[in-house]
Amino acid sequence: MRRIFQIFSALLLIAVSCIANAQELTASVDRNELAINETFTLTLRYSGSQSGGQPDFDLLEQDFEVLSRQQSNQYRVFNGQAESFVEWTVVLAPLKEGKLFVPSLHLHGQVSDAIPITVNPAGESPSGNNRQAFLEVELDKDKLYVQEQLLVKVRLYTTVGLHDIATDPLQIPGAHVEKVDEQRYERRIQGVGHAVYELTYAVFPESSGELQIPALNYVAVTGRRDPFSLFNRNAQRIRLRSEAKTVKVDPKPGSYSGSHWLPAASLGLVQSWSKDPEEFKVGEPITRIITLRAEGLRAAQLPPLSTPDIDGLKMYPDQAQKEDQPGPNGITGTRTETTAIVATKPGQYQLPAITITWWDSKTGQQRATQLPAFRFNVSGAAISDSNATSNPNLPGTTIQPATEKAVPGFWQKVAIAAIASHFLWVVYFFHLRRKTTPPRKSKQTPRESTNSEQLKGLIAAGTPQEIHTGVLDWVNHRWKGLGAVNLNSAAQKLSIPELTQITELLHDAIYKAPPKPLNRQQLQILIDRLSRLSNRRAGIKESDLPGLFESKSV
Repeated sequence: MRRIFQIFSALLLIAVSCIANAQELTASVDRNELAINETFTLTLRYSGSQSGGQPDFDLLEQDFEVLSRQQSNQYRVFNGQAESFVEWTVVLAPLKEGKLFVPSLHLHGQVSDAIPITVNPAGESPSGNNRQAFLEVELDKDKLYVQEQLLVKVRLYTTVGLHDIATDPLQIPGAHVEKVDEQRYERRIQGVGHAVYELTYAVFPESSGELQIPALNYVAVTGRRDPFSLFNRNAQRIRLRSEAKTVKVDPKPGSYSGSHWLPAASLGLVQSWSKDPEEFKVGEPITRIITLRAEGLRAAQLPPLSTPDIDGLKMYPDQAQKEDQPGPNGITGTRTETTAIVATKPGQYQLPAITITWWDSKTGQQRATQLPAFRFNVSGAAISDSNATSNPNLPGTTIQPATEKAVPGFWQKVAIAAIASHFLWVVYFFHLRRKTTPPRKSKQTPRESTNSEQLKGLIAAGTPQEIHTGVLDWVNHRWKGLGAVNLNSAAQKLSIPELTQITELLHDAIYKAPPKPLNRQQLQILIDRLSRLSNRRAGIKESDLPGLFESKSV
């Protein structure tokens, strides 16, 4: 019996010794060399008798970004021996280039080994051509002038399903940046199909020198999203980083002689009138609309047009309207100036030519666009300047006879004061009565009916510019909180085909050279259709990055 006890004790000591020796913490990575825009996986395994707890993963955040972390408890039997361990899988992205180390981690008295990592610049990793997702940045020019438009296209390529994509907007110190377009399409690279999500930014440098286009970071999750599963073990969070770019920005050419620096791809001037200029009459206002349109310039960069001083003509300029139209080729800026003209005497008049000097960014040459001089005749009887109309928006001009100012006497002043005090008491009485009377709920919306009738009359007799303004006001009133500054932005926010057709009709009539005749009947039909859709909620487009690339792996 004593012999059996000694043998059992020896076996127990051996088992304890084996368990003590098996307790360890090991670390490994799937690769030791990668690019700054790539990720790698750290696997940490603990096999020991103690349970619970986890290593201090915050130590990794000094040189790496922790994109995802998963923990699993495993038990298996190999060659008749049982083995159990806890394993952590951590996806890391380097924060800088050079020689880095995955630090040693501690758990239950055990310490893992530090692991060296080599981080190369973007695109220099040996595995760069076999990546399942990567970024590409393309510039439409490598040199430009100050305030000239630079197009920056950022493309996300992927052969696997991506969702929950997040990125920071492009921001460049010393430049105005605006996102102008986004597209989705497919492209084959070396026989492999890639889904492509492309963003286009318009960049306007504000000073000469070197313009730095910073690297962009994208974070996404791979794999197909499963809405019926709380845990998607096949999904992996990845981070993509683009390559930084540098562009040379030259100052304005010394040979440029224009009064305003306007580097544009194209520039045009268009003139229109509220009614036939052949029907000019003394005292009757007529509206002149001049539209300055430049491709590759923002509306804020376009200069104001001078108002001529002509004897016999009264000029009443309105506040200029500015509009930026984004598109695949960048921004097209539009400045529209409206001036009411009233003739005070008959005769023949000439409005001088308008010349705009600008720099052609396509050919690298100075050019000039001119609106020719305009001649017209005015009929009717002359009126003096003191009696000329002061408000050109009135339908006609009324000549008022000169009168002397009458000075009231003492009793007249007393009577006026008595009447005024009596009127104030009446107003106060009605005010008190209104406060004590509960408001009635109106079932009708007379304002909407009035707006619709005004818009109908405007479509029948108004100019395209006036109709454009009227339709915009009507749409903003119909959909509260829309806050659209122009019909283009309203059409982008509302998913209504009729509004898009209305915008195209008006733009063809306003901005095309020569202007396209406005089909007023078709415009009224589209407005009627839009009115019937007013009680429905319109869908508003979102600019967030969608989960587009949820496709099967190629």
